Amino acid sequence: MTPPFAPGAMTGLRVIDLTRVLGGPYCTQILADHGADVIKVEPPAGDEVRDWGPPFHDEDAAYFVGINRNKRSIGLDLASEGGRVVLLKMLETADVLIENFKPGTLEKWGIGSDVLREKYPQLVHCRICGFGADGPRGGNPGYDAIIQAMTGMIAATGSPESGPMRIGVPLVDITTGLYAAIGILMALSERQRSGIGQFLEVTLYETGLAIMHPHTANYFMHGKPPSLTGNEHPNLVPYAIFPTRTDDIFIGVGNDGTFRKLAKEIGRPELGTDPRFARNRDRIANREALRAELAAVFSQFEAEPLCNRLLAAGLPAGPVQKIDQALTNPHTIHRGDVIEKDWYKGVASPIRLERTKPTLRATPPKFSQHARDVLGEFGYSESEIDDLFAQGTVCAERKR
Repeated sequence: MTPPFAPGAMTGLRVIDLTRVLGGPYCTQILADHGADVIKVEPPAGDEVRDWGPPFHDEDAAYFVGINRNKRSIGLDLASEGGRVVLLKMLETADVLIENFKPGTLEKWGIGSDVLREKYPQLVHCRICGFGADGPRGGNPGYDAIIQAMTGMIAATGSPESGPMRIGVPLVDITTGLYAAIGILMALSERQRSGIGQFLEVTLYETGLAIMHPHTANYFMHGKPPSLTGNEHPNLVPYAIFPTRTDDIFIGVGNDGTFRKLAKEIGRPELGTDPRFARNRDRIANREALRAELAAVFSQFEAEPLCNRLLAAGLPAGPVQKIDQALTNPHTIHRGDVIEKDWYKGVASPIRLERTKPTLRATPPKFSQHARDVLGEFGYSESEIDDLFAQGTVCAERKR
């Protein structure tokens, strides 16, 4: 018999999740990992990232699988009046509603934030969207790479040789999900004092601007946009990739004392007092000369032993690993960073609370897998549930 799971920090919280694709599902998986009851309400066609493969497991793409564990799914046609009636019934006992419809969609259906606030004063309603509801771009769709382009991210990424480049992970979408989770928790905390919920909006555009540090701070200070520096840091030297005899390593030095310590550890203490390199501003001015000095030293070492020695000495260094190496690294294994259940493997929640630990309670759901159970919990009889399926209000299978 499987032992019951200990309560998580979010146990008792009910979240109605109308989001699709990445930012919203990433947010709700954070809450679900920590015990929230997340009911994923999918449109009749399903969350489109179920198709974003290969690879697939049982017709669901890895893209979907990676951000939808610990949730229950119901397929519901919110474009129909009957579907909206079901949603409103579900919201009667919900703490959080999160959606990423185009601004104005819920209003068009007669269930905008004003209506929801009046009917459910304790509800926290979070909207994720591209640009917000107002302004010159208000209501425009938002996509990770487009926001990377529009907020200066792509223009600040790459080398003079490569030209501007998209960051290789959907950083804007994922960080928007993180900001949404933070905002929801803030609103819930405030609700404990005021007794009422509130509407919050998290946009990809504002997220993209918010995470452009230190480039925005630099620009506000000197009025110059960042240049393409490849793997180099605009404000710190050395902070870059260096080749060794075996693999590449990354060295990151944050202050002058650390640089002197690094110079001593690699057998070149004189570099730490060389007037060209003694201060960070000197190292920036003489970036190429220092790179040549360090490259000559690092080329004599093997990557893994060198990084181990530098890390043990308290110096910031790490081998440049591929994802398979990272996931099978002894530290990853020791920390329990890969979690498994039945066929599923994923990366564990990085939020490690002492008493209320995250858990893997359920694998990512099939489309509308929990429709009957969910509807039953909200008071629908078996015959009423049958009628909802017969009418197409609730969907048993995806309508492609």
